[in-house]
Amino acid sequence: MKKWLTAVLIMCLTWVCLAPSAPASAASAVKNVVIVDAKTGYSFLPVRSLTEFEGVTTQWNDAAKQLDIFQGNHRLTLHLAQKSAAFDGTSLALAAAPFRENGSVYVPLSLIVSKLGVEASWQKDEAAVKLTREGVEQYLPYVTRNVGQALKNPIVSARQTYKVGGRSFSAQTVTIDLLHPKIQLDVVLAGNTPGKVEDLSSIAKRSGAKVAVNGTFFDAYTSGAYKAPYGYIVSHGTVKMPSPGDKRSIFAYDANHLARIIAGPDFGQAFEQGWIDGGLQAGPRLLVNGKVSLNVKKEGFKDPKILTGGGARSALGLTRDHRLILLTTGGATIPQLAEIMKKAGAYQAMNLDGGASSGLYYNGKYLTTPGRKISNALVVKFQ
Repeated sequence: MKKWLTAVLIMCLTWVCLAPSAPASAASAVKNVVIVDAKTGYSFLPVRSLTEFEGVTTQWNDAAKQLDIFQGNHRLTLHLAQKSAAFDGTSLALAAAPFRENGSVYVPLSLIVSKLGVEASWQKDEAAVKLTREGVEQYLPYVTRNVGQALKNPIVSARQTYKVGGRSFSAQTVTIDLLHPKIQLDVVLAGNTPGKVEDLSSIAKRSGAKVAVNGTFFDAYTSGAYKAPYGYIVSHGTVKMPSPGDKRSIFAYDANHLARIIAGPDFGQAFEQGWIDGGLQAGPRLLVNGKVSLNVKKEGFKDPKILTGGGARSALGLTRDHRLILLTTGGATIPQLAEIMKKAGAYQAMNLDGGASSGLYYNGKYLTTPGRKISNALVVKFQ
């Protein structure tokens, strides 16, 4: 735990020291996202992400709409909307021009690769680009869309019916665009303290959340005041509830909302790497790369409610274009829930706490009302 906290402190100090000088009027909300232009196929990198690499600095001249990127003795100069640049005083022709969107300047990724020694590796299953320079790595989500297009409504609610094995299941869904600049995720403990319980709607309202879903399992049936959460809970880079040795799946995301579902035994190493900004542990895993993938006993589950029974269910899923699907339904077994999440469009998915804990809150009211107070929640803010 001490190593993890040290890693978090180092990460926080790094963000302060490497604050980008490129324009970032929405710096608190804008995420570092690679944009692949749907019309041309060219990829563009947000300049502010370059300051993660040691020795790279940027300077912005708003009057001239000029961006300078410095690395050692090298200087790369670009201008908005111009297909020309200069590297150490030598003119370059660009296939695509830099542009500004949502407070960030984007430059051709190929230019950064060729002139600043950054390696780019495309991770298709995660829809991410791995950037590497002098041993430093960062993963940025990528999205394919038209450059400059108006962003769609980032939160969509719907009631859907899914047919699985001859049965029809009615489900409530809320789908969130994780890369939208106004969307923020958080994992919130009831009463901001492990062991307490609180109404899901109360957690949402005091968090200023637009959407909330119940999170991890907890000791709901104890007569004591302390109702222990089961599993890791991470918020803003801090472990709020440890769970070493737990094998259940974990939903985790970084500061750019590049979200993943990882195995419980992999949590320690992932946290040491410094990328986990938030997360919660529940499980079992339902989908891996678009296919049903269940290994309930391997994840350590013994309760018949998970192994064979049906009941009220909550689940979350990730699409290939970085959308988060939150879903609640009733009467489904875990295998049926996996099929439902696949039909809902998820590429990765896992189960959350269910039964009387199952609840989904959206826009000030319940879509699915929990039957009890809960221990923790995944919340979505729209700011």
